[in-house]
Amino acid sequence: MKSHPLIGASYRGLRVLVTGHRGFKGSWLCQWLTMLDADVHGFGLSAPTTPNLHAEAGLAAVVPERVGDVRDGAALADALRWAQPEVVFHLAAQPLVLRSYREPVETFAVNVVGTAQLLDAIGSAPSVRSVVVVTSDKCYAEGPAGSAHTEEDRLGGADPYSASKAGAELVAACWRQAYWSDGRGPALATARAGNVIGGGDWSDDRIVPDLVRAAASGRPVQLRWPAAVRPWQHVLEPLSGYLALGARLLDDPGAARAWNFAPDPAAARTVGELATEFLQRWEVHGGGSAVPLAPGPDARRGAAEQASLTIDSSASQRELKWRPVLRFAEAVDMTAAWYAPWASDRSFDARARMTEQIESYQRLATERYPARTRVGSAT
Repeated sequence: MKSHPLIGASYRGLRVLVTGHRGFKGSWLCQWLTMLDADVHGFGLSAPTTPNLHAEAGLAAVVPERVGDVRDGAALADALRWAQPEVVFHLAAQPLVLRSYREPVETFAVNVVGTAQLLDAIGSAPSVRSVVVVTSDKCYAEGPAGSAHTEEDRLGGADPYSASKAGAELVAACWRQAYWSDGRGPALATARAGNVIGGGDWSDDRIVPDLVRAAASGRPVQLRWPAAVRPWQHVLEPLSGYLALGARLLDDPGAARAWNFAPDPAAARTVGELATEFLQRWEVHGGGSAVPLAPGPDARRGAAEQASLTIDSSASQRELKWRPVLRFAEAVDMTAAWYAPWASDRSFDARARMTEQIESYQRLATERYPARTRVGSAT
């Protein structure tokens, strides 16, 4: 099996802990790490959605886990002693914007205090050498119209979710400077990714799961904000960045900073464009006849959400040599190619499909990455 050119065999035999391992991104990351021959462990709450990708893929059989809350420092410390990880990926979060309006205190507690609890526990875990805290592209304060956010832009957030992710960034920066500078602790970086799509996401109030639920039932698809522009990317794109970053931190403490992972700003698309493309590919892949799109009730809170949100990944491309692999249409097609068989085939094997798509993605990355960016090559 061809590996990703930036990752290679970096994780073979490494002990890794993934928080939020039962979530959408966490499930894909755990599966990819097992394919890279890492010794993967998980920490987090029980299944966050029904259906749940982690359960459907049978990942509990291959990823030992501890069930616990990231706000519980004692549970985190126990999990770190148990897993003895060298690399930690922190994905546990309250990840939904609309839910954050309903549960703002819970959102801040999980996303900000939970991050602080984890970093505090890692401070007493000598095995840990590399930490990647995953935040969000929404951690930025809104800038001039049409501008793409760089890592140096001001943090902010006019809704509780976005503000909590900015808070998580500040917590990570504080720990890096106050506790782990001058080689006194593990190398710590944060990762800010654009909006992700991909098979197995069943969260509420996300466009692709909403499209699948509506299409599977034959109901018209209601779009909350069809004109909103977002940096859509397949889940494997930012995960490749997280993996490359986690491995880089083992040898290069200079990489301990914030990083953006997203498609080129010019490749951003509206919610309406994503919905139209997905439903076309859904039909091609046997999901059934496309259903009509209809504007739904506008569930935004005033102007809290940015009408156009793009981020600039040129630093990741220049310094980490990371780059997007999939074009927009390819990302949508890969997503539809996961959901359509799920809806029509009772024998659908979620883990086999994840394996197939990761292998396909790695082959494509090998073809599209310049040779100089590959692991072990001169740069």
